[in-house]
Amino acid sequence: MSASPEHVSESTIRSESEGDQYLTFLLAGEEYGVSILRVQEIKGWDSATPLPNMPDYILGVINLRGTVVPVIELRKRFGLESIPFGPETVVIVVKVLGEDGKERTMSIVADAVSEVYDVADADLQPAPDFGGTINSTSVTGLATIDEKMIILLDIDDLMSADIPTLDESAD
Repeated sequence: MSASPEHVSESTIRSESEGDQYLTFLLAGEEYGVSILRVQEIKGWDSATPLPNMPDYILGVINLRGTVVPVIELRKRFGLESIPFGPETVVIVVKVLGEDGKERTMSIVADAVSEVYDVADADLQPAPDFGGTINSTSVTGLATIDEKMIILLDIDDLMSADIPTLDESAD
């Protein structure tokens, strides 16, 4: 009888510790995912205040309840063709750990939000070498869910590589 409770507790521990939930979104027909634990909120596209001397993929900043949040257009960041923003365009606000270990709030623009998926560690495949489009360290791995390939992103690496830090203390 004791084998049964041990088996149940092992599988419960396994299911809780061997996978993560990912919020997925669409970008140029492909589905990408970020850890749901990093997502602060999702909002529709409104506008951003442009800043001078920023890379073209930084659309500017938004004021999110008193916090200045940079807005990154992932299509441009990934070297994809830009399209006009529409009613399904979303801004996904995420918490990012910088190289200095400090947490900061940033946001990404995506074509549309898709689903939240549970992805078991066993279902992850390593990221191939993408060449120059996406730095392979920005990709956690690939997962096939419901016969769709999902590219899982390392949001910390993606949002810290080549993205200038806005110094909020500068006057």
